[in-house]
Amino acid sequence: MPFSGVVRDASIQRFKYSFEVVWKLLKGHLDRRHGIMCNSPKNCFREALELGLLAQEEVESCLVMTDDRNLTAHTYIEAVAEQIYRRLPKYLVVMKKLIDGITAQVTI
Repeated sequence: MPFSGVVRDASIQRFKYSFEVVWKLLKGHLDRRHGIMCNSPKNCFREALELGLLAQEEVESCLVMTDDRNLTAHTYIEAVAEQIYRRLPKYLVVMKKLIDGITAQVTI
């Protein structure tokens, strides 16, 4: 399938929404389940490392993912859009692992 700017841009938009849901899910989980207050995505991801929800490499990916989320306001710059788009599959894997880890802790 040939490249489509529309698919790229839609994927980035979906990433923005997904990122917000995942980090806020983590924030709520940390607060309710562990009594940990964090007010930024990066802080929450670092706390996830401390609790064993994510490995060091995954947290590093989450920190880059947070930066990419902030850069989505500049996807009118083709190079930025391409850079973020190429990393989306990796971000999906990390977000899914985080959700699965939270789900496992909640059902225990």
